[in-house]
Amino acid sequence: MGNNASPGPSEETPLLETIATSKRQKTPLPKLQIAIVLLLQVCEPITSQSIYPYINALVSELDITGGDERKVGYYAGLIESLFFATEALTVLQWSRASDFIGRKPILLIGLFGTMISMLSFGLSRTFLALVISRCLTGLLNGNIGVMKSVMGELTDSSNRAEGFALMPVVWGFGATIGPLIGGTFSRPHERFPKYFSGSLWKEYPYFLPCLISSGYVLFALLITLFLFKETVLKRKSEPAASESNGPEAHVHEEPVPLRDLLLVYPVILSVSNYVVLAFLNIALCALLPLFLAMPLEIGGLSMDPPAIGYIIGSYGGGSAIFQGFFFARIVRYFGEKRIFVAAMSTYVPVFMSFPIINSLARTWGQQSPVVWFSIAILLTMLAFMDMAYGTIFMYITTSSPNKRSLGATNGLSQTTVSIARAIGPALSTSLFSFSVQENILGGFGVYAIFTILSCFALFLASRLPEKVWDEMHEETTRRS
Repeated sequence: MGNNASPGPSEETPLLETIATSKRQKTPLPKLQIAIVLLLQVCEPITSQSIYPYINALVSELDITGGDERKVGYYAGLIESLFFATEALTVLQWSRASDFIGRKPILLIGLFGTMISMLSFGLSRTFLALVISRCLTGLLNGNIGVMKSVMGELTDSSNRAEGFALMPVVWGFGATIGPLIGGTFSRPHERFPKYFSGSLWKEYPYFLPCLISSGYVLFALLITLFLFKETVLKRKSEPAASESNGPEAHVHEEPVPLRDLLLVYPVILSVSNYVVLAFLNIALCALLPLFLAMPLEIGGLSMDPPAIGYIIGSYGGGSAIFQGFFFARIVRYFGEKRIFVAAMSTYVPVFMSFPIINSLARTWGQQSPVVWFSIAILLTMLAFMDMAYGTIFMYITTSSPNKRSLGATNGLSQTTVSIARAIGPALSTSLFSFSVQENILGGFGVYAIFTILSCFALFLASRLPEKVWDEMHEETTRRS
């Protein structure tokens, strides 16, 4: 079928069906706008992951568990889950609203909500206050899905791999800085008594890392306010060609109703894989600091918050470097599906490595070279595993029926992912505590369960097409 005879976009066809199928030169990325999106992307890992190095210590200090270290996982996991539980209630509405009123207002509201909630978290000295602060973050933050919609609007099929390769890079950067902030600046009256000896820092020992994180969010908010250009309004007023998407011909389209979006097979399959990926990843992110913090005799490594921050930060930094240098090249050479399946297969050895590292620590000593070498191998696998995010974002973006439904598609994906992320930390850390208390498989039953779930994830990943949806459609069109 020739280009002139191609039908208009429908609710069942992939996003870029209306793009000319002939090969063209790579479209240059709009550097300033992409840079702003990446600046915003850093906010989430900084604010979310900065609490990981000290959250278990904070739960212990608030005496929520009555001094029973084995119960810390229950409460720490609950606090980590609350953000995603409340986000699931509103993120779809925020994303759908951005399809109508624009991306910029929603981004600004999300940044403001994140900043206020982080300050509140640092000033919380009761479990209820911690709960309210995390819930506030999730309710006001619709940026996760909106940023992916913006990235989809700023790229096309010729430069998408390069654009989406940058998102895991900056996430890795934020995942490096966040834990370093949390580990380095927690309890500053003890670590830096010369500068933080006042009563404020003693009464609120974890306020400083929250203050630093909020400061970055404020900076991002101001940059967005003054420099970010609205993509939705621009696309409506200039449908024929734009600097962000090159010489593409768009027709005026209306957002697809949500009930119809749920019937689009590419959307459902792509979102399902994203949900499974996010569930396993957030469970792992909750288990890792718990594993590092808990005593050696109950399956952990007995490390303090600074050491935990450095380890998690090393993972984020290593992942960012790897994604930045190799993601686009590897994806173009092997294809999106092969990379996604290979990255998902890494979860099996990752979950199996935790009991092995604990066993090595008991045999050779906690600080032995063999233990640190094993941790380095674990972090290397985690860095490779993060390639799954860049590839699945590409599948989701191209699964949207049309560009006016990008916000709803990403909102739908983020809603279901938020539910999975709400369950993941609470479930994984609770299973950790339950496995230890009941001595299931020597206290390591949690890792056996997640290894089995990882095998299911591999099966689901195998159902994806070899190429992302728009490229698969273009190839079919050329053949016909």
